[in-house]
Amino acid sequence: MTDDHFRKLERMYASAPVNDYFRPVLTVSESRAEVVIAVRPEFFHAAHAVHGSVYFKAMDDAAFFAVNSLVPDVFVLTVSFNVYLTRPVSEGEMRAVGRVVHQSRQLFLAESELVDGRGRQIGRGSGSFMRSAIPLTPEVGYL
Repeated sequence: MTDDHFRKLERMYASAPVNDYFRPVLTVSESRAEVVIAVRPEFFHAAHAVHGSVYFKAMDDAAFFAVNSLVPDVFVLTVSFNVYLTRPVSEGEMRAVGRVVHQSRQLFLAESELVDGRGRQIGRGSGSFMRSAIPLTPEVGYL
């Protein structure tokens, strides 16, 4: 894969409307991706810590883009994703690092670790991904 592919994936991610709300920062390299999200009170549940849905988003996005770093022609899809929430977070930032752990022609497996601003693990996840029929084109923000 090339740096051009990785930068296009980053721009595609940044252009997704859902990211206007979460304001994540994505960095992609071969078989690896990192998502950083600043913790904001808008993400809190009633006990004043980040809701698990934000953990899921960060970890799924990191694993997803680690996989898509290896697929230059089409969008991949998350087939399943398991999440383990290991510690609450209520300040600083959340950093998810995803990496591909297996690939075959049709199936990719990737893991993510989520840490807080002090480097303490706050979540883990793993998922399966597959190629879609959606081409990576400017129409999906791949430019």
